[in-house]
Amino acid sequence: MNITKTTVLSAVAALTASASFAENFTFRIGSGHPNPAAVYVADVADFFVPEVKKRAEAAGHTVEFVEGYGGAIAGVAETLESVQNGILDIGAYCICFEPAKLFLHNFPYYTPFGPQDSAEAMTAVRATYDAVPWLTAQFDSEYGQVLLGLHGWDNYHLGTTDPWDTVEDLKGVKIGGAGPNLPWLEFAGAVPVQSTLPDGYLSLQTGVYNGWLMFPSAYLGFKFYEPSPHYTLIGFGAMPVNALTMNKRKFDSLPEDMQQILMDVGRAYEDQSGASLNGRQEGGLKGLKEVGAQIKELPEEARAGWAQSLASFPNQQAKEADGRGMPGSEVLKTYLKAVANTGYTMPVDYVIE
Repeated sequence: MNITKTTVLSAVAALTASASFAENFTFRIGSGHPNPAAVYVADVADFFVPEVKKRAEAAGHTVEFVEGYGGAIAGVAETLESVQNGILDIGAYCICFEPAKLFLHNFPYYTPFGPQDSAEAMTAVRATYDAVPWLTAQFDSEYGQVLLGLHGWDNYHLGTTDPWDTVEDLKGVKIGGAGPNLPWLEFAGAVPVQSTLPDGYLSLQTGVYNGWLMFPSAYLGFKFYEPSPHYTLIGFGAMPVNALTMNKRKFDSLPEDMQQILMDVGRAYEDQSGASLNGRQEGGLKGLKEVGAQIKELPEEARAGWAQSLASFPNQQAKEADGRGMPGSEVLKTYLKAVANTGYTMPVDYVIE
């Protein structure tokens, strides 16, 4: 066989091999929250989905997504399970709606008045996940999922149907929240009510509760300012408590290059989340002013007192997690150290025994 013929045959073989690895993939992706009102969902639709398609195309693959947001495929408290059983290939959800299964992953909620900046908060949370591998491993070992990336909520404040001047004015007032943040209300003597964003507008309108622990992006996006126009800036903190996960069986069925693309884009989705959330916090506050919401700021003295009243809360939650066989104390200690490393100073000295 001469050199020319060998070269041609080798080239044909290489092209054939390359073509054999080009595949078409379809992924069902969804969330219980709607796009674009929930920032983490908007970033799934506007960043993660197109970026995966772009990188897959560059690798010779074709990817299509069947997108189901706003509960079209799974509700806010069903997404983890829907990914686990394969109804969704990829799901985005707030860990707050899995208080039993993902109890410890809610650790940012257990240290209120933390970083106000979402990028700082995400830096501290990522450092905690990296330092305590159990957090990532649990998605796989117990729920058959691969953690692709984290996201969050921007800085939490409080909206109410009626005006109030002092923390004492909130005594007996029914206030809605996601669940892990409801203990924040104990100091004020408010009545906590478990709820979800999709239920908020009607519940505020009909008096099921008269306030919402909520960040500006969603308070504006869900138009809560209409039934509940009084918005008080408290600064409970930005909360990186949203996860983007993929069914492990589906992930394992993919070729290595496609797996790497999903992992890389998932981390990129996480990396851009801080700036995205900060932008929506700023835009949300501006938008609330434009639509006539009454915005004020809680005096620093009252905020400090509120924080001090919750000084034992992180340790309480850490010990609860320890009792459930989870590394609660390790995670909370690691997170508080990571927060300090960002340069942010907590208004109260949380001590984990």
